[in-house]
Order: sequence, then C-alpha cells, then structure tokens
Amino acid sequence: MTGTPVAEAKALYEAGRYVEAEAEARTVARSRPDGDAYAAVALNIAALATGAQGRHVEALAAYDEALPAFDRAFGADHWLTLKLRSDRAQQMTSLGRHAECEAECAAVAEVADRGTGPEMKLLAVAARNGLVFALNGQGRHQEAERLAREVLATRREPDRMSLVLRLGLARSLNGQDRYEDALAEAQGAERLYRALPEQQRRADRGAVELVLAKALLGLGRVYEARRKAAAGHEACLASFGPDHRRTVEARTLLDRMEGARP
Repeated sequence: MTGTPVAEAKALYEAGRYVEAEAEARTVARSRPDGDAYAAVALNIAALATGAQGRHVEALAAYDEALPAFDRAFGADHWLTLKLRSDRAQQMTSLGRHAECEAECAAVAEVADRGTGPEMKLLAVAARNGLVFALNGQGRHQEAERLAREVLATRREPDRMSLVLRLGLARSLNGQDRYEDALAEAQGAERLYRALPEQQRRADRGAVELVLAKALLGLGRVYEARRKAAAGHEACLASFGPDHRRTVEARTLLDRMEGARP
C-alpha cells in the first residue's frame, strides 16, 4: 500500500490511531470514483477503524457498504473480497450475532479451501478462527475446542493467527470448566503475544489477560484473576474505548469478582 491513496489511512490504523484512520479512510473513499479499488479498500479500513473504537453497529454498516464495492472492484471470489466477508462476519460476534457469523465464516472457509495460493490458505485459517469464536459464543465449547486444535495442528507459524487460535482454544476450555488446561493454553498464548512485533499485538490488547483471568478465577485464585482482569480492562480502555466488546467483557468480569473472596 506504500505510495497509494490509502497509505496514510493504513498507517494510522496500524499505529492504533483509529479515529484519525477512520476519518482519513472516509475522505479517501469519498474522493475516488465508483468502482475504484482504492475506494473499496478505504471503506474497508474505515470499517476496521470503526470497529476498533467499539462502534460495532456502525462498523457492520461500513462493512455492508464496502462489500458491494469490493465485488465491483475485485470480483466476488477474489481473496480480498472473501477476507472482507470474514472480517464482516467476525464483527457480528461483537453484536452477539454468533449464528450468522458461524454460517458466513463456514461459507468463506469452504470457498477458500477450493482456492490456491498463500492468501487463500491464510484466509481459510482466519475464517475458521471466526468459527471458533462463533461456536464459543453459542456455548458450543467442545466443538470450538475440536476445531481450534484441528487448525492449530496444521499451523506452526508463531504469528498473530496462531495467537488468536490459541486464545479461542483457551476460551473453549474455560467454557468447559477445564481451568487448568485453559490456564496452560493461555500462558502459552501470553508467551507468543509477548514475542510478536508491536504492530501485530495491537488488535489483541487485553485479550490474553481476560482469558487468563477467567482461568484463574475458575481455579479460585481470585486475587490473581482480579489483577489480570484489571490489566486487561485498562489495556482495552486505552486502546479501544469503553464501548468495545472486549472492554465491556473485562468490565463485566471485574464486576463479577466484586465481593468475591481473595
């Protein structure tokens, strides 16, 4: 994207400056002709930045606006269009629309499996990560565990995709009250998170702390759980604001621990 009309918006987003990224991306989108590829990408960045601010309803609307633009610019079966569908579906989980997310991620994964090239391979993994999250969101934790383990078995790269899959696995174990196993997975995810470059860590701030906190709480280690949850809440609040689904999740967990024995 270097040297393109969307380079500044992309750089602002990757720096965690989501308000500025959204404004810049929307300006670019308005300035480009209908059907222009950069206008489509700008709408995508605007949707990502809006979601990162916790404005999930508006973010989904932005994805709905971007999808036909991607169809026109790239075609329905292009990996960029499919990635947008996967990202849009995963935004639904922030609104509690887990069944819709499951259906769309499954559809994207099926198309990606038939494709070729590294982009399609990564997209299939990303869509299945969305599936893990959607299954957990519906309380189908055993299914989520099986899928997360299946995908992780084929993926050895120590990157952000492996991180989010491990977090999904830990969530599924917490959901089954298997707190020792969940703690071990979450600690492994924490080590991976710390090893990642800062740019790859921004979108997942607070996520590791929340999974750790839930495992520790399940083990009765309330003081440690409260510390982790507070750290996660602080990280989410600073990075995404008070309305982001992860900030709300952290606040809810802290409220749940109020009055609990240390």
